[in-house]
Amino acid sequence: MSEPVTTAPPAPRPAGNAAGREALLVWGMAFAAIAITRAIGPISGYAKAVAAVAFLYLPGMIVWRRNEDYRDYGATLGGWKRGAALGVGFSAIVLPLFVLGFFGFVHLLQNVPEGLSGLLAPYPKGTAFHFRLPDRFPAHLVDQFLVVALPEELFYRGFMQQRLRDAWPKGRTFLGARLGPAFWVTAALFAVGHLAEPHPWRLGVFFPALVFGWMRERTGTIVPGVLFHALSNLTVLVLEASFFGPR
Repeated sequence: MSEPVTTAPPAPRPAGNAAGREALLVWGMAFAAIAITRAIGPISGYAKAVAAVAFLYLPGMIVWRRNEDYRDYGATLGGWKRGAALGVGFSAIVLPLFVLGFFGFVHLLQNVPEGLSGLLAPYPKGTAFHFRLPDRFPAHLVDQFLVVALPEELFYRGFMQQRLRDAWPKGRTFLGARLGPAFWVTAALFAVGHLAEPHPWRLGVFFPALVFGWMRERTGTIVPGVLFHALSNLTVLVLEASFFGPR
């Protein structure tokens, strides 16, 4: 008579300082993979793909090993209608204001010394606005939603923000969301992570990261963050094409 097959219980999920160390280790591994890929000329063009794989695989490896539920990390469609409404509604309010700010920013760059303007943005001077879409715009739609926004939101607002909250659970409520050290550190790591492409203007993503993080805390899901993230990136691509030509 055969012995019953037994399976080992899932590994416990570390809390406290161990949770923080786990989050920072995973972030460091992802950052190193992206930075090394960018630094090696023949494969630098694959950095985006490496980022997407790292952002999906590294947290997934931990979730699978501990037999956890992805819903604990905001990867759930539960209440998706509410989340989608928040993401789309926020986009409808914020992105028109961002467009106005972008116009003003481009105008400001015309009057900034060349050395300083290069630190603020990668844009040339002497441009005029003519509405146009980026080349291969349908491909950009798929890319921004599935290759950029979804992996980044799952990694940062899903995994990182949750694990750092396990380490530092305290926070104050703001507009229905609990914001504490985990919220701020996640936004900072998101910004620093963009320095895998070492340009100071890349740190500007800290500010939209605050919105992405607030949405995650407010709804418990990454759905609104994915929508707002992708729509924000697409807006920037359209503005860049309209001011500086398709790329």
